[in-house]
Amino acid sequence: MLERGAMKPAPFEYVVARSAGDVVAALADGRARVLAGGQSLVLEMNYRIARPERLVDINRVPAFASLDVDGDAVRVGPLVRHRVFETDAVPGPLGVLLRRVVRNIAHPPIRARGTMLGSCAYAHPAAEWPAVAVTLGARFDLLSAAGIRTVAAADFFTGPFTTVRRPEELLLAVHLPKMPPGTLVGFVEHRRTHASFAGLAAMVAVTVTGGRVRAAHVGLVNAADRPVRAGTAEEVLTDRPLDDATVADAAAAAADLDADAYQRHAVGVLVRRALHQARDGG
Repeated sequence: MLERGAMKPAPFEYVVARSAGDVVAALADGRARVLAGGQSLVLEMNYRIARPERLVDINRVPAFASLDVDGDAVRVGPLVRHRVFETDAVPGPLGVLLRRVVRNIAHPPIRARGTMLGSCAYAHPAAEWPAVAVTLGARFDLLSAAGIRTVAAADFFTGPFTTVRRPEELLLAVHLPKMPPGTLVGFVEHRRTHASFAGLAAMVAVTVTGGRVRAAHVGLVNAADRPVRAGTAEEVLTDRPLDDATVADAAAAAADLDADAYQRHAVGVLVRRALHQARDGG
């Protein structure tokens, strides 16, 4: 409940971390929140929805801004800003998908400060990055005094604004799997205004060889209380040509079996559009 006239945060201790060790120490008692971009947290603090006893600013930990594209996955650190994904920093089909997604996130000032991991930690049902992580089968690293534990993205999100991250843990990294060369990707979003949260969105990544879909990833944004991986639609796509009939069947499966009832028509439309975008290079 908002307090009448409350437009400034409640008193808190402010800690500027200079290393991962500083962050772990400041989070150890479970009474702190992490400040990276602060796009959501600062607003909640101003309205006193969030009242952390301690705010841990991680912006002066250089290693946290790392983006590692080597190996079979792209590792994203906690200070990698949204705007990085507007560039060619990530190669291959994964980079194409991330560029298509990021241009739908808010507006340039937000993308200049907000972070991928901050979005995942906040776990807004209409946020794009959590759905990307779940759809691609990513994994998260969480750091605490006990060390690093790794959680599959499918198990990380538990509901609106809730995850399995413990209060004493820092979301240290997300590992996004790369996709084979030639994988076709698409992302389509519906929202009321340019800077609004997604009313609904669909993303696809399909690997086609020999004229047939060999691997399919289909995800939905804001179709439930957490990111949705449309497994039924993926099954419909697999081992079929990516023709109009297959696209129509996959869209119908996503609408009828992978989404909440009240959104079925919109889900079908957006999945069909995302698949056409992927196939036709739109």
